[in-house]
Amino acid sequence: MGRIIAIANQKGGVGKTTTSINLSACLAEKGKKVLTIDLDPQGNTTSGFGMEKEKLENSVYELMLGECSIREIMFKTEIENLSLVPSNVNLAGAEIELIGINEREYILKNEVDYIKDNYDFIIIDCPPSLNMLTINAMTTANTVLVPIQCEYYALEGLSQLIYTINLVQERLNPELQMEGIVFTMYDARTNLSLQVVENVKNNLNSTNIYKTIIPRNIRLAEAPSHGMPINLYDKKSTGAESYRLLAEEVIEREGI
Repeated sequence: MGRIIAIANQKGGVGKTTTSINLSACLAEKGKKVLTIDLDPQGNTTSGFGMEKEKLENSVYELMLGECSIREIMFKTEIENLSLVPSNVNLAGAEIELIGINEREYILKNEVDYIKDNYDFIIIDCPPSLNMLTINAMTTANTVLVPIQCEYYALEGLSQLIYTINLVQERLNPELQMEGIVFTMYDARTNLSLQVVENVKNNLNSTNIYKTIIPRNIRLAEAPSHGMPINLYDKKSTGAESYRLLAEEVIEREGI
């Protein structure tokens, strides 16, 4: 059975989409069969894999409204072993349109249940808010991976996210666990990055924190504008090496 990981943090700009794209690509590079689901109305994961989100006939929006099945909107990417369920700005209206629909927290889960056994990993890129789309991701997922930017307000909002995860676990998905935290945008030249890492470790000693830290890397920032994950855009960059190490850690945790 495939392992389903939701990548979530209600703060924007912390590296959620970068992690979704590059962790997926590095898992696929290691021979794992991967499905990436873009659940963010900004559709940056979709364009980050080179797909033109404006030209989509059907996307995760139509899936959420029951107008198509998940198999109808799965696309093979240029990366071997990696498929994508794309998103675009239409998804922004889904929240309102889902009001009053029974079992709306489980729409994505019910679809993913049909295909999850075909994949080793399903990675879900969540929107930067704790809304019904994020709840759908958490009811579908086995674990939640939280990227945290190495900056002053890193811990702000994290307690709210953990509270939401616990609430979903308690009421909607008893299987849900905290996958762990991964530090992103680490700048070794600043004391601040080091302090943030230490601060988070001290505050979350019972939570798994990944050893791999994703650095600030210009090649990592450039890759999405070329519609490529980092391991295709610049496979020898420090960004690519870091996401390969993260993929190895994620695979090692499979049995936990």
